[in-house]
Amino acid sequence: MKKTILFTLALALITCFAFGQTSKKKTSTKTKKTTSTKTTTTTKAASSLTSLVPTISSLSEADVSKGLKEALTAGVKTASTSLNAPNGYFLNPEVKIPFPQEVIQVSTKLRALGMGKQVDQFEQTMNAAAENAAIEAAPIFTQAITEITITDAKDILTGKKDAATTYLQTKCTSPLTTAFTPHIKTALDKTLATQYWKDLTGYYNKLPLVTPVNTDLTQYTTGKALQGLFHIVAKEEIKIRDNSSLWSTTVMQQVFGAK
Repeated sequence: MKKTILFTLALALITCFAFGQTSKKKTSTKTKKTTSTKTTTTTKAASSLTSLVPTISSLSEADVSKGLKEALTAGVKTASTSLNAPNGYFLNPEVKIPFPQEVIQVSTKLRALGMGKQVDQFEQTMNAAAENAAIEAAPIFTQAITEITITDAKDILTGKKDAATTYLQTKCTSPLTTAFTPHIKTALDKTLATQYWKDLTGYYNKLPLVTPVNTDLTQYTTGKALQGLFHIVAKEEIKIRDNSSLWSTTVMQQVFGAK
C-alpha cells in the first residue's frame, strides 16, 4: 500500500515538472516571437523614415540646379556686401590687406625711423581701395552662377564644402581682376596711396646698403582683395551647407538636406 502511494506521488511530481518545462518553452517562444515582431516593426519604421529623406539622385535636375544657385547667390551677395562696407577689409583680420610682404623690410625700417603713421595710412588706403572695388563682385559672381550646368551643380553639391568657391575662382578670377583693377587704381590715386607708396619707397631707397624696391601697388592690392573676397565666399558656402536655418526656400531645404 505504501509503495503504491509513493509511486503515485512520484508520478505526480514528474508530471508537474514536465508540464512546467513545457510552459516555460511556450512562454519563451511567445517572448521571442513578440521581440522579433517589435524588432521588425521598429526596423520597418526606421526604414520608412529614412525613405522620406531625399537623395541627390532622387531630386530633379532642375531642383538641384535651382537650389544650388539660390544658395550661391545669397552667399556671394553677403560676402561682397560685407567687404564693400567702410573698413570691410581693414577691420577684418582675416582679409585685411597688409603692407606688401615682398618688401616688408620697408615697413620695418620706416617704423624704426618714426614713420609708423605714414605706414598705417598707407595700409588703410590700400584696404579702402579694395572696399570700393568690392561693389563689382556680386554681378560678376551672379553671371557665373547662372551659367552653372546640371553636371556642375551635382559635382559641387557632392564635392568638398568649398567646391562652389573653387568653381567660382576658376570662372571669375579673370573678370574680377579686370573689374577690380581700375577701381583700385582710381581709389589709390584719389587717396594718395600711390603717393604714399612713392614716398615710402623713396625714403627707403635712399637708405644706405638697401636693395631698391619697386612694387606694382595696384596689382598687389587687387590680388589681395580677390584673395580676401574668395575667403569670405568660402566661409559663406560652408555656413550655408552646415546651417539648415539658412535654407530659406523649399528647394534649398530639399537639395541641402539630401543625403
